Amino acid sequence: MPYLMSLDEGTTSCRTIIFDENGQSVATSQHEFQQHFPVPGWVEHDAEEIRDTQFRTMREALEQSGLQPSEIASIGITNQRETVVVWDRATGKPIHHAIVWQDRRTADAIAKYDSPGNQEMVSRATGLRLDPYFSATKIAWLLDHVDGARAAAEAGRLAFGTIDSWLLWHLTGGSVHATDISNACRTLLFNLKTGQWDDDLLSLFDIPRSMLPDIRPCSCQFGTTEAGILGTAIPIGGMIGDQQSALFGQACIETGMAKTTYGTGCFLLMNTGEEVVSSQHGLLSTVAWQVEGQPAVYALEGSIFMGGASIQWLRDGLGIIDSAPDVNTLASSVPDSGGVTLVPAFAGFGAPVWDPYARATIQGLTRGSTSAHIARATLEGIALQVVDLLQAMEQDSGLQLSQVRVDGGAAASDLLMQIQADLLNRVVRRPRVLETTALGASFMAGLSAGVYSDQQDLTRYWALDREFEPALPAADRQQQLRRWHKAVERSKNWIEEKPS
Repeated sequence: MPYLMSLDEGTTSCRTIIFDENGQSVATSQHEFQQHFPVPGWVEHDAEEIRDTQFRTMREALEQSGLQPSEIASIGITNQRETVVVWDRATGKPIHHAIVWQDRRTADAIAKYDSPGNQEMVSRATGLRLDPYFSATKIAWLLDHVDGARAAAEAGRLAFGTIDSWLLWHLTGGSVHATDISNACRTLLFNLKTGQWDDDLLSLFDIPRSMLPDIRPCSCQFGTTEAGILGTAIPIGGMIGDQQSALFGQACIETGMAKTTYGTGCFLLMNTGEEVVSSQHGLLSTVAWQVEGQPAVYALEGSIFMGGASIQWLRDGLGIIDSAPDVNTLASSVPDSGGVTLVPAFAGFGAPVWDPYARATIQGLTRGSTSAHIARATLEGIALQVVDLLQAMEQDSGLQLSQVRVDGGAAASDLLMQIQADLLNRVVRRPRVLETTALGASFMAGLSAGVYSDQQDLTRYWALDREFEPALPAADRQQQLRRWHKAVERSKNWIEEKPS
């Protein structure tokens, strides 16, 4: 039986899962890495720590599995998107901490570019919008704030990559500087129509083309690992951004199928087939994936910055739970939130609001409010953000979804999934394999290695764990939505003094 190794590099941890050809996990290793918050609203990672942690999980998973390295047919990589690493080509050393997708430091810089003409150019070319979320202004910030960086970049001495490129570079001993189309399209530098880096966008953000990686399909031969990493050279056959990977791992290969991932953030994606659907309601048009030799598949996406990370805040920030699963027990101890509404805009609003100056708020507190009410309001705040995304997606696509597939760590919560079904007024379907992000990357690697014959072959590996039916009366749902939207309005544009 061939085995596939999936490197799942997320926002808070690195994980390696080894799957058999039936999509069943045979070994898993996961370790968290440090988060750096040098200034309020700034989020950084140590890229070398990420590399070392990811390599550690690879070795541990292989040892746990009892397999020989030669039994791994191919490796797939999936990663947190938009996070920026710039490194020296000669030494392989980063010039600065990685700037994370959640980071808001370039919010003011966006104003420099934010003219109607630029908005139109960016939207038409990329399917995205001018926002600090994406990679371009993060790259520009590094070039302008690290001594000597811009001169080194213009001399061809620096390389840029999202985390997939960074890992690929080091896995191959610095011999391959490449990314895949699903990560490239999240940079604000990629043209959806040409499938290439865009000269007008590079000029707009003043980024030298020489820094950029080659763009390849998600499923193709990227290279091989250095033999010393796992004991023998292993092909790398898949790379795909985490949210697109979850869509693929959920076997949403037909137009109109959708999934929501509950990870650090929440991400709702709908497969739009070979058509780029432009959003009129605050969503993003994005590449879903591309298999070598086939046309690209596209998606509509709604991105929420704080999903499961809001539960981590209850643990690490407020200290009202000892571990993330404890939120279910605490929130279940009350029948409702008691009128409390938590808007989880800790890193501003993503889709469909797009306000980098918004901040989280807790509203509706009374003397009777308890930690249990706040815990339940946090779960509701996560779910209510997804409701706004679904409504925007249905308006853009002209389709009404009867069900949504869910995955990610927080999707294990029965309470959250029932709240989600109630507020969406849609059936929520949870698969047996919740780690569909890692599974999608293994599928990509498996396609390139010939383990799977085609994309349709993958649908037989999706299996239902549980279905959640909406049970909340319509009047109660509407009241909760009205209260939510009122709270959102009061959270907008909160920051007045912007960090430089």
